[in-house]
Amino acid sequence: MTTFGIIGAGNIGRAIATALARHDIPVVLSNSRGPESLAETVAAIGSCVSAGTSVQAASQDIVFVAVNSSKLPKALAGLPNWNGRIVIDANNPIEAPLFKPAELHGRLSTEIVADLVPGARVVKAFNHLLADLVSRDPHSEGGQRVLFYSGDDAAAKAEVGALIDRLGFAGIDLGPIAVGGKLAQFPGGPLPALNLVKFA
Repeated sequence: MTTFGIIGAGNIGRAIATALARHDIPVVLSNSRGPESLAETVAAIGSCVSAGTSVQAASQDIVFVAVNSSKLPKALAGLPNWNGRIVIDANNPIEAPLFKPAELHGRLSTEIVADLVPGARVVKAFNHLLADLVSRDPHSEGGQRVLFYSGDDAAAKAEVGALIDRLGFAGIDLGPIAVGGKLAQFPGGPLPALNLVKFA
């Protein structure tokens, strides 16, 4: 059975945990303050979510990273070897609460994340929707809420695409990071915050 972890328990991290819990998918949720600080959060989301350390979350088969840009280097330091496991980059290169764009020096934010998780297969996903839409039932107006994803490893993308389908979203593969990462990145890309619904 595929296991899941989340590094970052802010709005997006909690929203992803909620989406997984709705489908009875166990997940380890972590933050920089330790498992004890997440007791109320995991209790509110449901029994499928457990609080763990960042190391425990990073040891799972598929790991979501949902951390403010400036905190990424510290959050991803000292973790177990990735050894081909999948990292889902759910970040946007902004700093809350002011939403100030991070300085990327011409690179895509997912390229920077990939540098911080050497040996991982990185897929960009779960970043372009508002957290509230990630956590809610994706079946809307008689259709399915669209969730974009992109990556350079075909097998990793297929696994993430299957997870997106399992969660009830309509997944749309945007291609490699160089293309899809740019389209879905906020700020800059044209796709973030669009609440699109696919009809059969």
